[in-house]
Amino acid sequence: MTSSFLLDGEEVPFTPGQTVMQAASAAGKYIPHLCWHPDFAAHGSCKLCTVKIGGGFATACTTRAAAGQDVENGTEELTAKRRTLLQLLFVEGNHFCPSCEKSGSCVLQASAYEVGMLSPHFDHFYPDRAVDASHPDVLLDFNRCIMCELCVRASREVDGKNVFALSGRGAKSHLIVNSESGRLADTDFAATDRAAEVCPVGVILRKRVGFAVPIGQRDYDARPISQRVVEKLADGEQEAG
Repeated sequence: MTSSFLLDGEEVPFTPGQTVMQAASAAGKYIPHLCWHPDFAAHGSCKLCTVKIGGGFATACTTRAAAGQDVENGTEELTAKRRTLLQLLFVEGNHFCPSCEKSGSCVLQASAYEVGMLSPHFDHFYPDRAVDASHPDVLLDFNRCIMCELCVRASREVDGKNVFALSGRGAKSHLIVNSESGRLADTDFAATDRAAEVCPVGVILRKRVGFAVPIGQRDYDARPISQRVVEKLADGEQEAG
């Protein structure tokens, strides 16, 4: 049994229990997101998927779809709010896109292009975050972390290892490694873990494969993220972030 709701005036079918995000994704409709992933329970932390339903704001990843809902997604009001959220994420970390291995495949960068973010607008925090190169196969660059907790959830729910966690509160919140030394080398983390591949930005990087895909040929170099996500959904792939 299926019902439907309106997403920017277009009818979207859903089955009972699906969220607005799940139904939209199944229908090939793009709602911007960072912390949502189809393989994990909704987190609702990044707020980039905020939509308007019946005049009120709601996160598409946590809101259950209901028959007759009128959901706004692509309005200039929501685009402006998403642009501000992304600007805040850029200044809260150290994101230097031209020198980042994830450039062109980064969901944060691609989302900024999608909403027309031309500058960070706010003053940069320039936090002091270390790089962990202790693991033989994986480099951790905490400078790029956006606190989406995808690696935390993947390590806990899929890998069964609890390698990662968030520590601190507010502006002092940061990603940590669950080992006495705080080093990734002192955990049972492996490059084959699901947590190694879900990061939407450039925090978790495999060593010795840098720039294997040339700049200009990466996921979002030729096509915007909205188009690429829809293509992946049509091909049966699952978009991380």
